[in-house]
Amino acid sequence: MRILVIEDEARILGFVASGLEAEGFTVVCASDGQAGLERALREPIDLVVLDLLLPRLDGLSLLRTLRLHQPELPVVILSARSDLETKLLAFEFGANDYLAKPFSFDELLARVRAQLRSRRPESGDLLHAGRLTLDVGNRQVRLGSAVTHLSEREFGLLRYLIEYAGEVVSQERLLSEVWGYGFDPCSNVVEVYVRRLRRKLGPEAGIETVRNAGYRLAAA
Repeated sequence: MRILVIEDEARILGFVASGLEAEGFTVVCASDGQAGLERALREPIDLVVLDLLLPRLDGLSLLRTLRLHQPELPVVILSARSDLETKLLAFEFGANDYLAKPFSFDELLARVRAQLRSRRPESGDLLHAGRLTLDVGNRQVRLGSAVTHLSEREFGLLRYLIEYAGEVVSQERLLSEVWGYGFDPCSNVVEVYVRRLRRKLGPEAGIETVRNAGYRLAAA
């Protein structure tokens, strides 16, 4: 899950981002409204945490524009503005939830998870590749009769490989699309998680290493 945090106070931005990353989410950040809107429209984002008092483009204007293009994208407002008029206006413009500062990170996390749960597909939403069946709603994978539960990162990696089954996917692409990282030639995080998937699923999963190119999931 990729969460976009739009917040101009560096201390709060760092606190929220590091907390969400510790919970297994991929976090991308923007410190002004215009940059935040551009990222939300350009990149695959599952949820936005949005401040209202932002430079270049205020949060309410951002929200109103975002709703024209991404009507289903969950937005949780995190703002020092706690008056009822602002809250009602935010909900009118399409906010899904509103949390006033100062705030508890645990409460923010609970609200984020609640919004993401409400967007999850039904358990009948299945992806298939070879002998693998990925149950998107329940975050589990079936290989033959065996059912395996996956962590958030493992699920994201396997889902991406299934969606591009039969295609060689580079480490750079996986770092960008699954983890939201720029390429770091010293990072072995992809290798570590591929190894975890292989250990959980066994060789019949068909996750192949293509020397000097990346990884490929057998399509059949």
